[in-house]
Amino acid sequence: MQKGADCVPSFENLYMIKRELKHGKRVYSMEYHFMKSAKGKNSYWDDDTHSMQLSFGVDEFLMIAPLSASGVVLDDPESTKLLSSVAIALSNCGSNWSAFVPVHDPSRKAYIGIQNLGTVFTRRFEADRIGSQVPIRLMHLEGLHELFLSKFVLSSTDFPARVKVHFSMKLTYRTPEYDYDNETLDSEATESLTENEVASHPKKQWDDDCPWAEWYSAEDPVKGFELTAIWGERTFEETLEMAEVENASSFDADSWFLHPVVSQYMVDDSIGKFVGFASQLHLLVNAYESSVEAQFLEDFVADTSGQDNSKSTTVPPPSVIDRVMKDLFSDEAGKSNYMEAENKYTRAMRGAPADSLFGQFCLHALWFGNCNIRAIAVLWIDFVREIRWCWEESERLPRMKSSSTIDLSSCLIHQKLQMLAICIERKKSLNREKGAGHKDETSNTTAITKTRKGSAGVVPKMMLLNTFQEMHAPYTQDAPLMTEDMHEERLHAAEAFGNAIGLSGQLERDILSSDMSAFKAANPDAVFEDFIRWHSPGDWVSEDKADGNSGWPPKGKLSQRMSEHGNVWRKIWNDAPPLPVSEQKSLLDPVREGEKVLHYLETLRPQQLLEQMVCTAFKSSADILNKTTYGGFKLMKTKMDQLYATMASTLKSLQGNSDISDLAGDLKRLCQVFEHIEKLLILAASVHRKLIDAPRLAQAVFADYFNYYLPKMGTTLESICYEKEFTTKEKVGMHERDAVSNLFPPPTANQSWRKVLSMGNLLNGHEPLQREIIFSVQERVSNGHYSSPTPLCTDDEQIQTHRMYISGTSNDLWVALSVTSWD
Repeated sequence: MQKGADCVPSFENLYMIKRELKHGKRVYSMEYHFMKSAKGKNSYWDDDTHSMQLSFGVDEFLMIAPLSASGVVLDDPESTKLLSSVAIALSNCGSNWSAFVPVHDPSRKAYIGIQNLGTVFTRRFEADRIGSQVPIRLMHLEGLHELFLSKFVLSSTDFPARVKVHFSMKLTYRTPEYDYDNETLDSEATESLTENEVASHPKKQWDDDCPWAEWYSAEDPVKGFELTAIWGERTFEETLEMAEVENASSFDADSWFLHPVVSQYMVDDSIGKFVGFASQLHLLVNAYESSVEAQFLEDFVADTSGQDNSKSTTVPPPSVIDRVMKDLFSDEAGKSNYMEAENKYTRAMRGAPADSLFGQFCLHALWFGNCNIRAIAVLWIDFVREIRWCWEESERLPRMKSSSTIDLSSCLIHQKLQMLAICIERKKSLNREKGAGHKDETSNTTAITKTRKGSAGVVPKMMLLNTFQEMHAPYTQDAPLMTEDMHEERLHAAEAFGNAIGLSGQLERDILSSDMSAFKAANPDAVFEDFIRWHSPGDWVSEDKADGNSGWPPKGKLSQRMSEHGNVWRKIWNDAPPLPVSEQKSLLDPVREGEKVLHYLETLRPQQLLEQMVCTAFKSSADILNKTTYGGFKLMKTKMDQLYATMASTLKSLQGNSDISDLAGDLKRLCQVFEHIEKLLILAASVHRKLIDAPRLAQAVFADYFNYYLPKMGTTLESICYEKEFTTKEKVGMHERDAVSNLFPPPTANQSWRKVLSMGNLLNGHEPLQREIIFSVQERVSNGHYSSPTPLCTDDEQIQTHRMYISGTSNDLWVALSVTSWD
């Protein structure tokens, strides 16, 4: 470590120090690998094991190779001479390091090696590979067992009656690629269909039922799983016993470990390669930056034939626009219930709900063309044109909540559309009433005067001052609806024209007059003081005794402000006719307010539109993702909460009319954060649905990848160099093995026709992707044979004389042999 050793990538406990050595015209590279702490006896199947350690059973080793294109020594005399020189040098140093030299063609991955064990024993290593046409005998455990025995027994007749061979095995299975089409159309069904009928059945995707599937189809981040089944060390004395092991079920293995095979787009940290909401939001931010280039949206739609008509200004054809408008305004769209994801930060973002009319417009805009400012302008103009048609034809606005309230926590465009939806309903009601209006007026004129109208019920313990009649509370009109900008206008009017009685403008006067008319209709004999006692009890100064035994009428008087000469309230009372709510003119003029909404939408500045689109698009995209079912993984839920918090703090600046150039960088960093969390969420959904019957295992697998991915989740706009590979395996509990085995459905006829040869140890009909075996033989030795300690001598004075590591498939076999000799 003091010589500047570096940690070997993908290994936690393995370090390497590298030096170069010149000999004549040749230059050699020497790499010494070592560990801080030695491996245990049965730990070579660990993930943190180098291939050389696993193959030859060593903890530390020295690799010597020429600095050439191949990196191997192709000449046998040269390799032997080089290895002998190294062995002598290490022996002179009193070192027990094992040394290896790569030989032959690189594709063979062949090595020769040597290790000095004191002055008595020498350990020699050799490895080579068969890359094709593996003999059938060596595809089975019996043949491999005989291969190992042949290395220290001259012939089969020399085989001792029983040789105790230590055996351990690791099998790696890979889940088959899932064919989603088989769920809907099997091969027999498609044979009877014509080409056109087959084409009408779109290919089913893994995420068809996920919330984001309406907008894009994500590549499945989990391409499959690798299952590792490990048989711990066992001792066998006969070759026939190998056949029993080969026919044994994988459920008999001592340990199972599961590793997700993650798509490259999840591992690649290059920005912008992933296509999802985050990539489109980044394009929307670019359009927001461009929105200051013109004062009117029509300027962006102008002919650009003389300009650079690059991809950044392309607009989809009219047919695409018609398709979007049809989706937004179709009868099937219905009324929105605004089923938002519950989050304390949602309302702080000042966007429209995802399933509202403007929310859907923003989501469509993300995928309209390449979301450039010109495409957005074209889409918005058509959008407003459709809204005007609904207004003029008194057609209900689709995707708008049927409510008589306006959500002031949403963006202004959504508030305006809420106002317009209400105005359309009020306008339709007025049109229906026109036909029956004259008949109602005729019947009303014949009514008896002093008749009580529009009463909502008796006011408890209150009587009219002059007649000792019960006071009735009237039905009153609701306060007129106002959007955020209307409230601001009202506030400014109050500041400029406020007076002692709190009537800041005509609206307040109209409301007060309506209430007074309704009170008079419900109480024909009432006086001004009665109205004050009911409507503004603070302006009635009572002079009754505290014990409540005062006589009638109650003693009291109006407050000073209400009794002043020329009081506006009394003047309005005198002018107000006794009319119940049903006969009054509505406080909200639907025609005037509706036209004001259309004027706002048609004259909206590009920057104002894009500011509200950015807020709504971020919020709607997050809300859609937040509907994903992912098993409630705690780490994922925490990240989603952090995303909402980050969005709320970043988007808040958009509502303060800040400079665009200052906000662009923050918004692009937000896009990067959004992309990381979106990718993790899709991964969580994939893991959850594949391991839905093993929730603990699903959460553990996701946590493993989350911890691996966490260093990538920076907020900078630069790619993060992160070379470590994701190799973590999660141990499968005994009660979870059935759920994991379901990942390996029995192969269909089409999948199994080519499986002519098999290595055995099938899992639901699937053979291992790779089989790794370690054979070894140990012999008892005497301490007198050693002049120095040896690391291979165990407490019970046994030494591993022969060891063979075998890694193979049905068409590939790699064998590494270690032999200890008595020099």
